[in-house]
Amino acid sequence: MLVPLNEWDRIAAKHEDVRVLIQEPAQPKSKRKPSEFRGVLNKEVAKQMILDIEKDREEWERRF
Repeated sequence: MLVPLNEWDRIAAKHEDVRVLIQEPAQPKSKRKPSEFRGVLNKEVAKQMILDIEKDREEWERRF
């Protein structure tokens, strides 16, 4: 919704809480490629994650 500046100033002066409606500029998205994330996890952590996922899958299959 567009509000003329002079109207916005009048509204903002009357109602301070509308200032929270002002959005911060969006942060630029990361331009990193997925391949750049290779090796970020510790090998032991990665192994434990795989074991946990396999355990969850087995539980899921048993339920259904």
